[in-house]
Amino acid sequence: MSDSANNIKDHILIIDDEPDIRELLELTLVQMGYLVSSAATISEAKDAINQVSFSLCLTDMQLPDGNGIALIKYIKQHQPLTPVAMITAFSSVDTATSALKAGAFDFISKPVKLQHIRDLVDSALSVRHQNSHSKTNQTIELLGSTKVIEDLRETITRVARSQAPVFINGESGTGKELVARLIHNSGARAGGPFVAINCGAIPAELMESEFFGHKKGSFTGASNDKAGLFEAANGGTLFLDEIADLPLSMQVKLLRAIQEKAVRRIGDNEEINTDIRLLSATHKNLGVEVEDEKFRQDLFYRINVIQIDVPNLRNRAEDIPLLCSHIIKRLSKEWDLSMPELSDDAIEALHAYNFPGNVRELENILERALTLSNGKKITSQDLQLQSIIPSQKTALIEKTSIDQIDSIEEYLEEIEKDLINQALEKTRWNKTKAADLLGISFRQLRYKLKRLNID
Repeated sequence: MSDSANNIKDHILIIDDEPDIRELLELTLVQMGYLVSSAATISEAKDAINQVSFSLCLTDMQLPDGNGIALIKYIKQHQPLTPVAMITAFSSVDTATSALKAGAFDFISKPVKLQHIRDLVDSALSVRHQNSHSKTNQTIELLGSTKVIEDLRETITRVARSQAPVFINGESGTGKELVARLIHNSGARAGGPFVAINCGAIPAELMESEFFGHKKGSFTGASNDKAGLFEAANGGTLFLDEIADLPLSMQVKLLRAIQEKAVRRIGDNEEINTDIRLLSATHKNLGVEVEDEKFRQDLFYRINVIQIDVPNLRNRAEDIPLLCSHIIKRLSKEWDLSMPELSDDAIEALHAYNFPGNVRELENILERALTLSNGKKITSQDLQLQSIIPSQKTALIEKTSIDQIDSIEEYLEEIEKDLINQALEKTRWNKTKAADLLGISFRQLRYKLKRLNID
């Protein structure tokens, strides 16, 4: 093990069995003003870690006496605040994900580009110093006590430790931006900016300017210099919501900005280095979008190093009362109203509802109900929920003339009752299987059986 003495604070450990790589990295980091130590094996690295407190560790994936994943875990156990970056010649999504799950800060592929090393080191040390001197901003929270929410909280905490790109997948209204903000607030970048943008809301002709900025006079209407989203998020987090809505031409430019960690304003010849953590989301199936050639595969792999799936409200129905209480309390405070109660029949109706719009739809339903209620109690009638499956409604409209019915409510109820009975008979009155056949939850079926008086 060799040491390059330098009277500075930050001490970096390089672990790589290739002498040329170690020497190149040592020279680069010493020139940047850091104290550097190196090791060729996991055994040598452990000896160093047990003797010195390092500001950063750079480790190869494949080492003579083991792999870098095991070493990452060892470092996180003995020096939990020390960021670890993986250097690998076998870069893949699986490798990166394994490293990040083990606690790695980031990863970089061989052949090593010195500028990427410099950027990574600057970013890692900056984040470490922020983490040492600032408290995490926890002004928002993820409500719920179901297992899927507890698992999501654990995932957010784990993911927040790294700086790798995260793709947040989920239906509309599930709270993808909330998850993104929690990742930001729970990590070392909490003191930096959080910049969120809906990609689908940006006109195509303005996209490049919005993302990368422009110089004064670069095009008609460019009356002033403007910083883009990447510059605005520098030192913090950039969240790209509905990223699947980006046109292919913009996807190419976004990929380059991510890879090079630099942007060039429209009309400018100089590149601006950026230090951001990229989070993205969409309600679309990106895998299908890639297959249909609507989304670039190389960009997909770049942004999807870590994927987080946000559960829909249907899969955590037990959280509905807690969510309702929180929403009603907030709305009552905003509107300066006394907080009404939610009746038992209202709660039961909410449990039975399918919530295609998830938590956002729940908020809208309660806002409307609060307006319609008597101010003391919100009933099921105040909720104004539809009781049948949307696909059933469409079929009925197509097959039935308005002249054939006396009351639409009674008619739809009879149709719904008939479909439920068919499902029960087909499954030999196995209510769990019947619910699956109808595309509803067991709780929804139980509510409907009671409401329709089906024995």
